[in-house]
This record gives sequence, structure tokens and C-alpha cells, in this order.
Amino acid sequence: MMPRVAREADQKTVLGSVWLRAEPAGTRAPLSRDDIVRTAVKVLDRDGLETFSMRRMAAELGTAATSALYWRVANKNDLLELAVDAVLGEALVPADSGDWRDQVTVLARAAYEALWAHPWAPQLLASHAGLGPNYQALAERVLTILSSAGFKGVHLDAAVSAVFHYVIGAAVTDAAWTATVRRSGLTEATWATEAGDQLGVGATTLAAYLSRENLAGPEARFTTGLRTILIGLRPRQLS
Repeated sequence: MMPRVAREADQKTVLGSVWLRAEPAGTRAPLSRDDIVRTAVKVLDRDGLETFSMRRMAAELGTAATSALYWRVANKNDLLELAVDAVLGEALVPADSGDWRDQVTVLARAAYEALWAHPWAPQLLASHAGLGPNYQALAERVLTILSSAGFKGVHLDAAVSAVFHYVIGAAVTDAAWTATVRRSGLTEATWATEAGDQLGVGATTLAAYLSRENLAGPEARFTTGLRTILIGLRPRQLS
């Protein structure tokens, strides 16, 4: 590779995050970066993270759009960062009713539900930092609510971290179960029947643990755990 070309390639990956580089200049390419990201989310929802590739994206977009893909997005990691931040945009819902715990609950549940709806997304949060605008906007909203409630300084930062770590941790755990079931090729109910006894918990207990509709399921566990954390956060004691 010629030195000038190498420098240009380095500029596309410098600092390790798409959010720390300028977006490519305008072009007559048939697709925008937003078009490409929407397609990536669709492919990831349909096929999962394990088989995702730029080659598969190019096939999905069609031959005429392949050059636009590589012009707009330098590599697979960049596209995954863009896609996971697009998912987090679904969590930017109105949250201005009730006290500060109610407001944080609305945002935390919206984030959890967005990650649940796209189970590949929490898998990425372990390796792709939350540097995108939607992640940052969500964090800023939580920070503003907690600041208005009286949290200050390092205790404010700790409270924001407590909320985000819980949301992401719960989403990652649930996504891991979803990925395991998906790899088996079985339905959730069939997998629970086959795996429950081997795990020593029984099919009925495991099925309940996995089901969103069950009171022992992931959504109920998330809601109860979030309430516990928010009750434990007391600005008058931390400030």
C-alpha cells in the first residue's frame, strides 16, 4: 500500500470509534449512512450477530449500493457502533411525569425494552463503548433528572453509573439466554424442556425464568431490581 493511501485508511479507523471521526463528505452515492444503518439493524434483527458481515450487508443492499456502503462506513465495527446507537435512540422517550424515581424508571425501562427487542445490541455493549449521540443523550437525561433530585459531584456520577450498569447488565444477561436458545435451533419452550433437567432446575422453572409473560421472567425481574436500586439511592444521604 502506498504511504498516502495508508494514511487515508488510518484516518478511517483512528481512535477506534466511528464517533471520534468526522463523517465522510457528501457524495452522490445512492444511499445515506442512515439508510445503511437501518438496513444493518434489519439484518441483525433477522439473522443475529454471529453471521453479520460487510459482505452480507453488500448483498442485502444490492450491487448498485455496494460502493455506497464502503464510502459511508469504513468497516464492520463502525457499522455495529452505528447500529447499536440507533437502537438506543428508541429509549429517548418523554419522561417528565412523577418524581425523579418515576422519571428514571421510564427511561431505564425504555432502554431495557429497546435492547430486549434487538438482542444483538446488548452483546455489542461489552465491546463497543457508548460514545454515540443517542447513548450520550440518554445518559444526559438520567444525569439531569438525578441532578435535579439533589445528587451532586462524584455521588451523581455514581448514581448515573448504578442505573446504567443495572440496565446494561440485565440486558446482556437476558440476551445471552436468547442467544443460547437461538443457537440450539429450538423454540424457547422446547429448549427449556430439554435443558431444564440437565441444568438441575426443571423444565417448568426454566421456562418461567425465560418467559417475559411470567412473574418470574426477565421483565418482572428487571422491574423489581430497578425499583430496589432506585429506593436505595437517596440524594439527601449522598450529597
